[in-house]
Amino acid sequence: MTQRRAPRLHVAAGFAAGGDLELAAGQGHYLSTVLRLGPGAPVAVFNSAAGEWLCRITATGRNGVRLIVDHQLRPAESEDELDLWLLFAPIKRGRLDWLVEKATELGVSALLPVWTAHTQVERLNLDRLRAHAIEAAEQSERLSVPELRPPERLERILAGWPARRRLIMCDESGNGEPIAAAAAHLTPGPAALLIGPEGGFDQTELDGVRKLSFVTRVGLGPRVLRAETAAIAAVAVFQAIAGDGRRIRTR
Repeated sequence: MTQRRAPRLHVAAGFAAGGDLELAAGQGHYLSTVLRLGPGAPVAVFNSAAGEWLCRITATGRNGVRLIVDHQLRPAESEDELDLWLLFAPIKRGRLDWLVEKATELGVSALLPVWTAHTQVERLNLDRLRAHAIEAAEQSERLSVPELRPPERLERILAGWPARRRLIMCDESGNGEPIAAAAAHLTPGPAALLIGPEGGFDQTELDGVRKLSFVTRVGLGPRVLRAETAAIAAVAVFQAIAGDGRRIRTR
């Protein structure tokens, strides 16, 4: 009989072998009520600093669920192994939730919502999006949860852009080179992908970006893609050619 895989939980607090962990109420409810796990059951906990550790449930009940930390399953990853940002103009709720979930599964290290001239969505529930990112990290066996930043105007982000990070702008106007060709000759190092809103970038935005030396403009093929499709297609192509898609799964 196949042994049941231990559930994975992201725990932000630090932990070490032999230590005691008290889970948040929602996580405790998930283990004890949804999964019906009791004392002795294995649980894997992880975060970007500590890596992944096997724990055992020691107590369940009114006072919550407690774990004892047993041993490390995987060490923390180097920051260089996951260093791809995704900049995107916010879209409607259901499609945005999907975008965040899939970008997390594909290994994006930071999610940066940007306000552009044609952005239609005016409000974001960052707590909801963060919850989707955490759940996606738990399911996909990542060791980290992508950073989710508050939204900023595109021009403000570009004005403070870090010097070493290449920005790959997905340009629906047709003036960029194919993304696969661009990714193939990128210099190794930190990178970011920029996806526009449903109505595309404004011409003044395109003109402004064209002058920036750290920007590479690319196209995503002959078809017009929805914003969330473009984001995930761009991340997948980049990861396959220039990112961690070249690594193998070792677990």
